Order: sequence, then C-alpha cells, then structure tokens
Amino acid sequence: MQTSLMTSSWLTFLLVITICSCNYASVESLSRRSLLGNGLASTPQMGWSSWNHFGCTINEEMVRETADALVSTGLYKHGYKFVNIDDCWAELSRDDEGQLVPKKSTFPSGMKALADYVHNKGLKLGVYSDAGYLTCSKKMPGSLGFEEQDAKTFAEWGIDYLKYDNCNTDGSKPTARYPVMTRALMKAGRPIFFSLCEWGDLHPALWASTVGNSWRTTNDIADNWDSMISRADENEVYAEYARPGGWNDPDMLEIGNGGMTQDEYIIHFSLWAISKAPLIIGNDVRNTSKETMEIIANKEVIAVNQDELGIQAKKVRMEGNLEVWAGPLSDYRVALLLLNRGPIRTSITGYWDDIGIPPSSIVIARDLWKHKNLKESFVGNLTATVDSHACKMYILKPIA
Repeated sequence: MQTSLMTSSWLTFLLVITICSCNYASVESLSRRSLLGNGLASTPQMGWSSWNHFGCTINEEMVRETADALVSTGLYKHGYKFVNIDDCWAELSRDDEGQLVPKKSTFPSGMKALADYVHNKGLKLGVYSDAGYLTCSKKMPGSLGFEEQDAKTFAEWGIDYLKYDNCNTDGSKPTARYPVMTRALMKAGRPIFFSLCEWGDLHPALWASTVGNSWRTTNDIADNWDSMISRADENEVYAEYARPGGWNDPDMLEIGNGGMTQDEYIIHFSLWAISKAPLIIGNDVRNTSKETMEIIANKEVIAVNQDELGIQAKKVRMEGNLEVWAGPLSDYRVALLLLNRGPIRTSITGYWDDIGIPPSSIVIARDLWKHKNLKESFVGNLTATVDSHACKMYILKPIA
C-alpha cells in the first residue's frame, strides 16, 4: 500500500473524539438546532423516495401501498420512516389564490388526506418542490416567489419533509434562494426536514449547515456501478462538514432497481452507511426481493450510519483500485470498509495507524455482512481477501 492519504493523525483525532464524544454530538446538535430551528437530523434521515424507480409515474394509491409495505416488511422498524413523493405530484397551474394544487388525476384525495394515512401508519410524509419557477420535470410549479405560501401550505397539510430542487431558476445563486425557503419553513408552524437538492454545484457543504438538514453534494445518481461509485468519491471530499444536524447527501439509493450486482449493491449500501449519508431507498418496496431486503434491512450496517457520534468516514488509504475507508464510532469503536474496485480478487489491509487505533492495540472485529465476530484478535492491522467489485465491512473495538 502507498502512504496514508490522511493529512493529519487519525490517532490524535480519535483520542479527541472519544474523550469528547458525549459532548460532541449534543453540542453540535444543539448548535444546528439553534441555527435552523427545527430540531431535526440528529442522525441521517431514512426512508423511501418515489423518483429512482417511478419517476413521474406516481399516484396516491401507490404511495399508500408503499407506506403499507414499509410497515408489513418491517423496514419502518429499522428506521425507514419518511415516505417521500418526488416531482410531478401537482397540477401545472396554481389556483386563483396562488396555492399549489395536488394533481386531480393522480392525487384526487389531496395531500392532507394522504399525510393523515401515512401518519396513522407511524410514518412521515415528504413532498418535493424547487427553488425555481418550475420543477425539473416542468410539469408542476416551483416555489420561487411563493416560499412563505408554500411552506405554510405544507405545514397545514401535515408534511414532514421537503426535498428542494434547483431547476428553472431566475439565475440567482442558490445561496440567495435556498435561505428564503429556510426562513419560510421556520415560520410555518411545523418542523419540516429540509433536504437541499442543489447538486453540489456551489459546494453547499460549505454553506448549507445553517440552511438545511442535508445537502446534495453530487449530481443525480443512476443505477449503475460507475455512477454509484463516483457519487461516493465526490461526497467523500466534504466529510469534515457532516455532523449531527446536517448531512452530506450523495443522492438516493438504487438498491433493488436491477442495474448492479448484489455485491455492488452491498458496496452501495456500505459506502452510504459509513459516509453518514441519508438512507433513502428508491426501489418498489411493494415488491422487494429477499436479496434486496438482506441489504437494506441489515441492522448492523444501519447502526453505523445512525451512530450518535455522527462522524463521516473517509478514505484513509488507497492503492489503485484498492481502498480502505474508516471512521470513528461511539464507544471507542471504528468502522472499517475494505473496498475492491478492481477486476480481480485480492487482499486488502487496514492498518491501525491509518484508521485511528494505537498500533500496538489488540482489537476484536465483527463482520457486519456475515453477522459474526472474527475468531481471532488482531494487532496492528486486519487483512481480508475481497472479490472484484465487492467489500468487507467491520466494526473494530480495541480490548487491550
């Protein structure tokens, strides 16, 4: 392996974090709450979105059935609480009072009734709008110039989550347009999770912590290996800016949509989890296969994502197609991901001095995909053989 990519000592970093872990999460969370004022996003959001699988082909019956499926499959027990309706849910024209109108042909009961249905399942409802005159589909209005009216409408309907896109604007910068909706949501009278979808164009990780609860760091994902892995790479650059209250978002999950292998989908989920990215599944939950459930319902991997410390992992070492990702967790533990992006099966080593563990420490390891502790303990490093386009994911805990 080549020299570690880290520019500062992970050992020093981990010692500081572990000493201050209890205060870090609480102080940072309180800071974010006071700035944004909605008290949300202490951990990355989890749920489902209509866009990746359905695009504009959506209706209220499908949304209700998806809510039912999140409950019947047990996914809601793993934390998938948001049911998010993406683009194309509203009529192209507002009513005479300037209100958004749910599309009569597909959402005839209206959003208030749909929110009530979803809430009665113990779930939360999300909708989509845009910081422009039209949404990206150009099939419904955006909220530019109507921010306060729309925020109040969303609150009256019982909406819990707003994904806010960046199409068809007036040419002004996102840094001017997005805070207008932030202020409108804060005055709307209901806590609404604010998900910025600015595509990373103006590096929102640098400014959005006081504006939203999460911010897109990348362009839209597609259901293929190259798109998925490049989104993880782009998102990793901003790791230091993620923390309780505000999260980097490399876009929604494609697991179960058919464009990647099972091992590639495992990498997808593992990278999103260790990166503290939102876990927003984008498949047809009503017809989820056993193989897909084994990935998206892996409670041990989800626990890494939802860890209270809230520190995004980074690549700490790489050599060509072989990568080591790591990040600290609560209780003096470390999450480790060994990733083989190359075409052949090979061994990958994670070294303690790269990942924040004193080199002489004795460490026990748990394999999060095999759901078992490794029989031996380790000193100095851990090596595993990893298949092509596959990964190994562990939690490491020093014991001596």
